[in-house]
Amino acid sequence: MSEILCQWLNQEVKVSRTVSPKSFAKAFSSGYLIGEILHKFELQGDFSEFSESRVSNAKLNNFSRLEPTLHLLGVQFDQNVAHNIITEKPGVATKLLYQLYIVLQKKKKSGLTGIEMQTMQPLANVRYQSMKSEAFRDRLRNLIPRQTDFNLMQVTHRFQEKYKHMKEDLVHMHFEKLEKFQKLKEEQRCFNIEKQRLSRRRQNEIMAKIQAAIIQIPKPASNRTLRALEAQKMMKKKKEAEDVANEIKKFEALIKKDLQAKESASKTSLDTAGQTTTDLLNTYSDDDYIKKIQKRLEEDAFAREQREKRRRRLLMDQLIAHEAQEEAYREEQLINRLMRQSQQERRISVQLMHVRHEKEVLWQNRIFREKQYEERRLKDFQDALDREAALAKQAKIDFQEQAIREKEIHEQITVERAQARYKKHYTICAEILDQILDLSTKVSDYRMLTNNLIPYKLMHDWKELFFNGKPIYKQASIKQLPATPSAEQVIELEKRDLLDSNDYEEYKVLTNME
Repeated sequence: MSEILCQWLNQEVKVSRTVSPKSFAKAFSSGYLIGEILHKFELQGDFSEFSESRVSNAKLNNFSRLEPTLHLLGVQFDQNVAHNIITEKPGVATKLLYQLYIVLQKKKKSGLTGIEMQTMQPLANVRYQSMKSEAFRDRLRNLIPRQTDFNLMQVTHRFQEKYKHMKEDLVHMHFEKLEKFQKLKEEQRCFNIEKQRLSRRRQNEIMAKIQAAIIQIPKPASNRTLRALEAQKMMKKKKEAEDVANEIKKFEALIKKDLQAKESASKTSLDTAGQTTTDLLNTYSDDDYIKKIQKRLEEDAFAREQREKRRRRLLMDQLIAHEAQEEAYREEQLINRLMRQSQQERRISVQLMHVRHEKEVLWQNRIFREKQYEERRLKDFQDALDREAALAKQAKIDFQEQAIREKEIHEQITVERAQARYKKHYTICAEILDQILDLSTKVSDYRMLTNNLIPYKLMHDWKELFFNGKPIYKQASIKQLPATPSAEQVIELEKRDLLDSNDYEEYKVLTNME
């Protein structure tokens, strides 16, 4: 049905604004388009007084001018329907436009204009409709909030939306901070894992370098065992002893040759000496001298033999001392090499322990620093949450105080409006009651004077005055009017003009009927 109405409005009626099913309620909430439709069908003569504005006064003006025309067409329209259309209640505008569409199609077939339809109505219905329109306007004014109230409601709604958005933003910020904290924690964990992996890798490289720097002592071969070494030493000693013995033998052979040469020389010398001695003996024949020479020769041979023994012993001692020195040097070199290897290992082990201790200290310091950072982050985060909570609480308190003030102002305005409405209704009712009493007393007086035969013309004038809210009794004299007439004289002039216009209308009606 909405699509049919939109097609009718956009293509046939051709309203000034394109209407779609989604924006149907909003488009007709001001009443301007309804007035435009009626104006295009020559039913709304005061369309120039309509306003496209969406404020409360403009809407009240538009629907107040629409109400007589819609009642003239027979469309069901009251203040509740108008209020539902203004508040954009779904389906209400569609239902009204559908009724209007049916009525306008019938009116199009009949070919009557708005003025013709108004002249066809009885005069009493016209007056009653005007009073009804005034009552409709008053009731609609009570239903529709004033523009200030509407603006206040918009401000309140805007503050509520702002508070809601602030609350959502706080929750979103809190969630983002938690996510950032979790992400930072995960990154820190990954960083620690990577750092541990790198430190382990670096430690393995250091250990590999340490192992590569260690001097590897070759494992002795099977023939380099202790027994083999001792056997080699014994063989070497035997060889050296044989060499020394051979040298001694060679030395002794040389000495023997020398001795033999000396003996041969001594023999020759002895022979010559013997000859000389024989000669001397012969000459001197001294046995003691011979014995002394023989003894000296034996002593020289024994001294020579002892000297050779000492020399051989000295050589043997020197050889043994040299061998012992060589053995001691070899043992010292071996011990030094072994000690150098053990000292390097101890130094490397000490360095490794020192590195491990430094690493442990660094690790403990890093853990302590991370704990401090985490505590600081948690403290900052808690401080931020507390600060945001305090701000939100203060904003809530301010909003509640503002709402209380606005509520008090609204209640005060409502009370004032209720009092004004009550006073207005009371005044209207009092005036109506006074007019009813005046009419009843006037009728009763004339019935007593005319024996219940009141002239039609007089009764008709009284009714017109009653329907228009004018007093029936004469308020003041208008024969001699001053420059500034009083209020009673103005009322009497209005009464006279009203009765004259009614007489003229009746005259025209009677003339047309003739």
